[in-house]
Amino acid sequence: MQWTDEGIVLGSKRHGEGNAILELMTRAHGRHLGLVRGGANARLRPVLQAGNCVSCIWRARLDEHLGHYMVEALDARAASFLPIPHALYGMTYLAALCRLLPERDSHPQVHAALVHLLDGLIDPRRAAPDMVRFELRLLAELGFGLDLSACAASGVETDLVYVSPKSARAVSRQAGEPWKDKLLVLPAFLRESYGDDPSPQDIADGFELTGFFLARHVLEPRGVSLANARANFIAALRREAPAAGVAERQGEAPAALRGYYHQR
Repeated sequence: MQWTDEGIVLGSKRHGEGNAILELMTRAHGRHLGLVRGGANARLRPVLQAGNCVSCIWRARLDEHLGHYMVEALDARAASFLPIPHALYGMTYLAALCRLLPERDSHPQVHAALVHLLDGLIDPRRAAPDMVRFELRLLAELGFGLDLSACAASGVETDLVYVSPKSARAVSRQAGEPWKDKLLVLPAFLRESYGDDPSPQDIADGFELTGFFLARHVLEPRGVSLANARANFIAALRREAPAAGVAERQGEAPAALRGYYHQR
């Protein structure tokens, strides 16, 4: 068995004398592990840092075997994350999110979204909204996508400002007004094509929205918590770039969020 692909390094760990087990999020073969001979030595260790993009050849006698990787650096972006705390925390959180996907399941759209996010991760104005969008993409790939195309109650496609926690569908301002305290906020940058300059409050609303559905559909059923990784990323954004970061919640959380995955 052999294939060639490109992948983002999610992590690696030493294995035996000088070798390493490498975990990649590949374009065509999903999240995939393999042994890199000499992966722990001085020449290859910098290549196998989380966030780098590599070309890879995977070989194994049988498809179900761990197999071996041969890798070559394509974009060694990991070094640029080192002096930027939110980028380091963001990469740690992204790797944890990708591990929610089944191993060896092809998810080319997740790979594309990951590449896009990493290309702008050092810029907090891009990192925050792109992380929310990545969480939305991951939910969709896991079978729990949100329907933000039209109002669940009336069918209108305009003025969508809420999301129902029960149906995961958008709700218009008019239809949602009587129940707004029980609905999640749908921020403008998720409902408009060119919402690329969201406010800190928009970002906070976006993280609350994706965090709720990640918790209910993915994390809690598996008994998994990504609380620290997510909170560290958000806190670092607040410290480094308050104007581009995440607003602190004022007042009581919406009823839908109480008791759920609410990172503040």
